[in-house]
Amino acid sequence: MGQLCNINRMSNILEMSGADARSTRLRWGTLAVLSISIIMLNLDNTILNVALPTLVRDLHSSSSQLQWIVDSYILVFAGLLLTGGSLGDRLGRKWVFMTGLALFGAGSVASAFSGSSNVLIATRAFMGIGGAMAMPSTLSIITNVFLVPRERARAIAIWSGSSGLGVALGPIAGGWLLDHYWWGSVFLVNAPVVVIGLIAAMILVPNSVDPSISKPDPIGSLLSIAALGTIIWAIIEAPNRGWTSTSTLAAFAVGIVALVVFLVVESKSSHPMLRLKFFENRRFSVAATSIAIVFFSLMGASFLLTQYLQFVRGYSPLRSGELLLGLAGALLVFAPLSAIVAHHIGTKITVAFGLTLAAVGAVFLGHYQTGTSLMAIELPLALVGVGLAFTMPPSAESVMGSVPRAQAGVGSATNGTLIQVGGAMGVAVMGSVLNTAYRSHLVATQGFSLLPAPLAEAAKSSLGTALQAAGKLPAVYGSALADAARSAFMSGFGTTMWVAVGTAFAGALIALIALPARAAADPDFDVAPQFDSESATDGGGAGG
Repeated sequence: MGQLCNINRMSNILEMSGADARSTRLRWGTLAVLSISIIMLNLDNTILNVALPTLVRDLHSSSSQLQWIVDSYILVFAGLLLTGGSLGDRLGRKWVFMTGLALFGAGSVASAFSGSSNVLIATRAFMGIGGAMAMPSTLSIITNVFLVPRERARAIAIWSGSSGLGVALGPIAGGWLLDHYWWGSVFLVNAPVVVIGLIAAMILVPNSVDPSISKPDPIGSLLSIAALGTIIWAIIEAPNRGWTSTSTLAAFAVGIVALVVFLVVESKSSHPMLRLKFFENRRFSVAATSIAIVFFSLMGASFLLTQYLQFVRGYSPLRSGELLLGLAGALLVFAPLSAIVAHHIGTKITVAFGLTLAAVGAVFLGHYQTGTSLMAIELPLALVGVGLAFTMPPSAESVMGSVPRAQAGVGSATNGTLIQVGGAMGVAVMGSVLNTAYRSHLVATQGFSLLPAPLAEAAKSSLGTALQAAGKLPAVYGSALADAARSAFMSGFGTTMWVAVGTAFAGALIALIALPARAAADPDFDVAPQFDSESATDGGGAGG
């Protein structure tokens, strides 16, 4: 009888061990699916950058249109992220993630076959809708699946590294595709990834909901989009229309009023889209601000760097992408290590150190010239990559460790919104500072006033169109215009990089002063995850 009991006990132990192994495989399988998806979603933020010179040639895009092609995706993405996070909490994070992935894929195919700049701007905005539904669910699913704090920190570090890696790999992937195919391939490549992601998500990813989710906040959604849209429109269009023009000042005024009204409405609402209460926690607010600053500098610098490498240095899209390998490699190597470093020396020092490294790297970027050596190009980019690797994972873990698990979708969306707003503002602000400096420097060039009006307007539009205009002039005059345009661009480039430097240094100082060294507690993370009734058949075992 005793032997029978021992056999039964051993059988139970083996059964539980097998269940734990299956649970572990499902957890990390879920993380793999979500990480690959997040790489793709963030890849699309920068994969287009290396195609910008091609779009100038093929679609005759102006400088402001280039900014809108990049920012229309980011702007809609940012404006709807909070709504997407709320929908995931309400309807089921798995299903909202998969729906967003499908919409993103459809928008990618439409973008690939756009015939004009304005159509591309519109299809990119549609892609943003899909991204806004998919992204917040990724981090909230991870938070609900990984219950042990140290394991959760590792998973979030991998997720954060994937986010940064997607941004860094974008120009490389885009360069390779443009070297072999037409510009639409940078969008069409998303389609097979989406199909594989949907199949894998159906099999591996568990579903979860927030049973206490409040009703939707459509007024908050509309106000947030109105505020962001008008402010970014004003920043992008200001160099062309004038910073003190009536339309620019009116757009700034409308955007600021909409932002104030949005904050007032959210503070008084019983079901706010943006939970301002989250920001009362310094760990959440400072960490989220650090990530926003990182993406402000990264997206803005990426927008400028690809134009520098192709228009000024004359490199092909593939070569331009290869030169960003140092940035991507540094992120890939150091992002997983940052969680370990933060565990030993604290989040405050780790994040401040990362932002400082990124700022120092940006200082060197600002000293690029037309004849800068390849080594001098690569090393600062690698330094920036290391800085991002030490900033993003600890910041993301601090953000998600500061909100209750049941509200992980909204917490993730709030964090994601700040990331996308930071990226959109980086492209808008740094692009507009460059555009203003470029136009001012070019117009002051000797002999510019002698150019025919159509060519002069084209040259002022962007460096790419200036080089096209130079090709229509006799060789001597065309060469002079091309040199003047490149000189004007480099003058603006150096000035603009100081915006990234100042922003990153300010972020490091804020982190050093205000970010708690370590988490005081893990709020509500001792509560069981909220899986819905479908979890058992949807791979719910991954949740623990």
